Amino acid sequence: MQHGELPAGALVAHANMTAPAVSRHLKVLREAGVITQRVEGTKRMYRVAPESVKAISDWTISHQSFWEGSLDRLDALLAATPEQQDE
Repeated sequence: MQHGELPAGALVAHANMTAPAVSRHLKVLREAGVITQRVEGTKRMYRVAPESVKAISDWTISHQSFWEGSLDRLDALLAATPEQQDE
């Protein structure tokens, strides 16, 4: 989002992945509506869809307390001694 629209080659240069792996990830993100793609000559240009990222952020924030509570309970269970777990 910080860099605006970028060609696939620029994304590969910044990723620690092969070009085919980046391409597969871009396809998944495009099909999910998280990014958009347009063709410019022989280049594929990609841009983040801000409304999709906002929807993901809103959902994550709305479920934050549930996950924090669940992870806190899991942490307490894992920290308990075997005798405490039987109680």
